[in-house]
Amino acid sequence: MKKIYILILALTVFCCKDTENDEPKLDNSTKVERAETPTLNLTQANRLVQLPLNCINTEYPNKLNQTIGSTEDLKQPSELHPAFYGCFDWHSAVHGHWSLVSLLKQFPDLENRDNIEQQLLQNISKENILTEIQYFEGEHNNSFERTYGWAWLLKLAEELHTWDSPVAKNLEENLQPLTDLIINKYIEFLPKLNYPIRVGEHPNTAFGLSFAYDYAVDVNHSELKNLIEKRAKEFYTNDQDCPVEWEPSGFDFLSPCLEEAALMKRVLPIEDFKTWINDFLPELKNESFDLSVGEVSDRTDGKLVHLDGVNFSRAWSLNYIAKDIPEFEHLKNIANQHINYSLPSIVGDSYEGGHWLGSFAIYALNSTENK
Repeated sequence: MKKIYILILALTVFCCKDTENDEPKLDNSTKVERAETPTLNLTQANRLVQLPLNCINTEYPNKLNQTIGSTEDLKQPSELHPAFYGCFDWHSAVHGHWSLVSLLKQFPDLENRDNIEQQLLQNISKENILTEIQYFEGEHNNSFERTYGWAWLLKLAEELHTWDSPVAKNLEENLQPLTDLIINKYIEFLPKLNYPIRVGEHPNTAFGLSFAYDYAVDVNHSELKNLIEKRAKEFYTNDQDCPVEWEPSGFDFLSPCLEEAALMKRVLPIEDFKTWINDFLPELKNESFDLSVGEVSDRTDGKLVHLDGVNFSRAWSLNYIAKDIPEFEHLKNIANQHINYSLPSIVGDSYEGGHWLGSFAIYALNSTENK
């Protein structure tokens, strides 16, 4: 009887101990290899600027994503979109122009600076922007480029607004009617969106809100800023345990989990964000957390090369999440690994990636701690 009692007691202690340790402990003992922090310097800028320069006025091949209402709609890309007709599609043309502005703004000694400025002034003219607006006001085009292209248009507007240059002021003024139209489209659309779109490609809601939010903050557009804060909290506040290990999908160029986290970092007070992220992506606080890069098997395939994009966008999201939060400092190393994997391959690449990946690389490099 005494032996049975001792056995029961031992089992009870074991079970209690097991219950106490139900929550797995994070292992911080694994040694993490440090990646070199990539730098956007003048040499790199002169290399990267060739990508948008080689495509913003390249009309074909072209993917119009157009709904045809009649034969009147059958026009050349440069007639439909005289400002943003190059780089294969409208949104890539927009962020190609953003790339040029970003590099001009950061590097006064950029090669061919005068020619680049003249190209920007030629494309983003008052007349061209009015024609762009007419396209958006067409019967079948209300949702054109929603919200990915909208987001990049506001990122371009933000870059112009924050660049202290006479050229920038001219361009910002020319672009402003289209900027205002896109702002109004956000304000009209967001209250109607009942559920966020959580994919790893263009329609991703968190991405579309993040760039629009950055613009609203920089230009102090309180209506847009407050609406994005409200909708982001309604969409994402109760999210938990995002399956980041499922990412990336085969064609992703955005990380649904990390884009959402970067958006919530923008709209929540820092302590509230720490509480939220501990429920949403608890593994991020583990200093041994790792995230394998998206591996590209064929850079001549327009969809498979998306995975270079996911590496850059993961990097800018990780860096944003880690900013001003010391316990997430280790995420910057993962961001560096992602940039370093894809950066060497994008210049001299097939047009399948060259028409857009330069912008992603520049934005990712802008997010590193060396900036």
